[in-house]
Amino acid sequence: MTKKFLFFLLALGWTASVVAQPRVYDQENTGSHFPKPVMLPPDQLPIIRELPDPLQGVGSFADWERCRNEIGAFIQHYGIGEKPAMKSGQVWARMVADTLEVFVTVGEHTLKLRSEIRYPKTGRPPYAVMIGTSGIALPKQLFEDRPVATMVFHEAQVNGYSQWRKRSDRGGHDFDRLYPHLTANGAYSEWAWGLSRLIDGLQQLGSELTKIDTRRIGVTGCSYAGKMALYCGAFDERVALTIAQEPGGGGAAAWRVSHLQEDVENIDKTDYHWFLESQRDNFGGDNVYRLPYDQHELCAMVCPRALLLLGNPDYKWLADSAMQVSADAAHKVWERFGIADRMACSIVGGHPHCQLPESQFPIVEAFIDKFLLGKTNE
Repeated sequence: MTKKFLFFLLALGWTASVVAQPRVYDQENTGSHFPKPVMLPPDQLPIIRELPDPLQGVGSFADWERCRNEIGAFIQHYGIGEKPAMKSGQVWARMVADTLEVFVTVGEHTLKLRSEIRYPKTGRPPYAVMIGTSGIALPKQLFEDRPVATMVFHEAQVNGYSQWRKRSDRGGHDFDRLYPHLTANGAYSEWAWGLSRLIDGLQQLGSELTKIDTRRIGVTGCSYAGKMALYCGAFDERVALTIAQEPGGGGAAAWRVSHLQEDVENIDKTDYHWFLESQRDNFGGDNVYRLPYDQHELCAMVCPRALLLLGNPDYKWLADSAMQVSADAAHKVWERFGIADRMACSIVGGHPHCQLPESQFPIVEAFIDKFLLGKTNE
């Protein structure tokens, strides 16, 4: 039996926002010029039992970029590790047939990323593109009749997947050759970095060579890759649409809420290859209330761009009730700026993990049509 917990469905019959907030940017981080906030030692951080307010100190939309950048700095410092900024000349790209190749050089070392672009059979270039983190779990039929190209970010080219492995695998990834001082990083900072380098390559080559419109980039993934998609979309403002499918704990689910639940992925029970080991050491147990942020603020970092969260309550481990709380709190940021239609959450059961049921097709199609294809209801 299908059970719906939360459904901000504005897709069928929604009206276009009258507020002219940007839908996407042409820079990875428009707030990079802001100074980082003070990072207190974990034991000196105040105890905050309620979800922190992502809009604290935000009087207008002009204030949001500073606040968004501060949230991102906290997440990197206490949760996932640094996502390094690139310097001019460090990225070089080329197309080999329909495959994008990106070469990233830092010091004496170069990392190579490859991703085949699959072009649609309808429409004309330049095309919108949906990038799958580790793959696209969304049904193929959602793309077959739409002018949307697809490609995959093969995350193992940066940092390999690790589920419950020993801690000793840190420092042995391709990313670590470029940044040996960041071997404490969690995979999610490094995977977000890698996805951004693919976008660098698309931007550098331009639509004449890639046939891709870099103002219409989407990112999606499911399960651990749903987390990956969320971090990638949150930390790169060139992503117009983020669809995080069944991301579980450490994705959209609020740590403070999942801490109080049993048999779910919470801050004590997740794969710490993905996060800083210090996150568990510093914020495990009741110390979770010392986190200066929570995962609703990771979601809010996507604002003013589009975000769709998809859940499946049949899998308790995913902590979807904690995602519901998080989504509700994050949605208030889009509401504040008059663009509530750009964020939605749909939690529907009665189907296997990472297999989108037909009942969720309409909302996914609506987000693709509106935020990648620019369609509005007639």
